[in-house]
Formats: sequence, C-alpha cells, structure tokens
Amino acid sequence: MKAAVRTIYGPPKEVVTIKEIDKPTPKDIEVLIKVYAASANRTDYHVLTGKPNFMRLLTGLSKPRLIVIGSDFAGQVEAIGSAVTTLKPGDKVMGFAGALGFGTLTEYIAFPESKGIVLMPRNTTYEQAAACLEGTFYAAAGLNELKPTAGQKALVYGATGAIGSAHVQLLKYYSVYVTAVCGGENAELVRALGADKVIDYKTQDFTKDDEQYDYVIDAIGKSTFAKCKRLLKKKGMYLPSNGFENIFLVPLTRLLGGKRVLFNAPKDIKGNLGFIKKLIEEGRFRPLIDRTYPLDKTAEAFTYVGTGQKIGNVIIKMN
Repeated sequence: MKAAVRTIYGPPKEVVTIKEIDKPTPKDIEVLIKVYAASANRTDYHVLTGKPNFMRLLTGLSKPRLIVIGSDFAGQVEAIGSAVTTLKPGDKVMGFAGALGFGTLTEYIAFPESKGIVLMPRNTTYEQAAACLEGTFYAAAGLNELKPTAGQKALVYGATGAIGSAHVQLLKYYSVYVTAVCGGENAELVRALGADKVIDYKTQDFTKDDEQYDYVIDAIGKSTFAKCKRLLKKKGMYLPSNGFENIFLVPLTRLLGGKRVLFNAPKDIKGNLGFIKKLIEEGRFRPLIDRTYPLDKTAEAFTYVGTGQKIGNVIIKMN
C-alpha cells in the first residue's frame, strides 16, 4: 500500500515522499480501515518538521520514531480482530489518534477499537468527516470541560482556522456571544458560522477592543496572555493553543487568582468525537475545507499548511 513517509525532520518538500509499505494485519483488538481521507493539520506539521524543538521530546530527539505521518482519518472498516465487538466490516468510521500522530496518511491502518474512533455521521462524505477531527476535537475538548453558559462572551483570535472556526460554532452551541478576529475578507464567512461581531486584524488591533470577555481564545498561538489580559473580565480565562509555551503561567495565574491562563491536556477522544458526530447530524456544525490534495501531493499540502493562511481544513484524499 502507499503511504506518506519521512525519516528525518525538515520542510515537507524536502523530507516527505510517497512509498509502498506493507499493509497491516489487525490484532485481536484492532480494526483494519481502508482510509479515504485525512487532514493535513497544524499539529501534524509541527510533528513533521520537528519544530518547535520541544516536540522532539515526544516524537524522537534526533529522528522521528514514526515514519508515516498523519493523526486523523475517515474510512471504511475492511476487517476486524477476533475481540472486536462494536464495529463490523463495511462500517464507515472517523477517528483521531492524538497529537503525536498514528501514521494515518496511508491507504490502510490498523486501529484499536477502544481508542478514538466512532461511526461517521450519516450526512457527511469522507472528506467532510476528515475535516471534523483534529481541529474540532481540540476546540470541543476544551469547551466541554469549561461548559460555557448562555450569555457569556468570548473572543476567538484566528477564527477562520480549523480550531478557530470550530470554536466559533461550538461557542454558539453553548449560546455564548462571540467576537471573531480574522481577515476582513472572511467577515461574512465567520458571521455565517455564528459570530456576533468581527474584528479585522489587518486594520484593527483586537487587543484594544472596548469589550471585556469571559474567555479569550488564541486559536493560532500568535498572541500572549500579557497582550490579551486587559480584554478579560475579573475572573476571565485566556485559552492558548500553544499550551506548552504557557505551561508555567497556568499554575501561576491560578495561584494569584483573578484572570487566568487555562490549558488542560485534551482527553476523552472517543467521547468528544461522539459529541462532534451528534452536532453534525443535528446540523449544528459544519466543517470548513480550504483545499483537497491527492496523497501523492502530501508535501505540497503541508507546505501550504505551513504558510498559516489556510481557511479551515486541508484534506488529503487517498487514491
């Protein structure tokens, strides 16, 4: 089978190739999935390039431990292990393995039944399902833990990315007032997702906004707590997407009280994917797809992701 592989860290076009590797055989607790689509996302880009450098503490210091890239997938169950009870051949499924990857940019994967895998929503294609995973999971996992309440206010910086666009929609699910920060050319797009107010970062400094918020969400990791602190209410929370860089501010701001930096390691992948599936089937969430690439253009896809200009998700479609 074909797979997108790399053996060293580096820029996508320099290190990613498409190679033939062995098709896996599922273990007793695994399902064999024919992958139809996956996302080329920002987390995978960091794992691929090995930057920022602290990523290598988890993925391999001198070279990557996992040569096949990719962390999410949408596909069809082809075979099951002898101990599998909840899935059967022919089931359409979607899944996410977490930030460190699982080698999903390939034509087949063997995936544990008990991990982050659920049946696909009935009303989606494989490409749409793949666009509901990595970014949407991170948004859902954080908000489901916070449980925002109706009438609260949130500002989302980077509202057109995979994580940011998911935050806008999920916050509206909780009936939160949302200010979206994005390029002015995308104002109508984020309003269609539910944003109540739009700030064009190209012409305005969003940190000088005259409103105060219960939550300020930096969905792209390009701001800081210090810059956003004035936007927060007395007990407001700053949610960064670059949690490792803010890790020391989490306990410090909790100790001091008042305005806080909040970062919890995302958990319960299966449960949050089930929540996302429910919202899609109810028509309360729609993924954004910027571009779709074939598997043999994976390097080009990640090069585009690395520009930081994508709107929503970039999808890799298998042959």
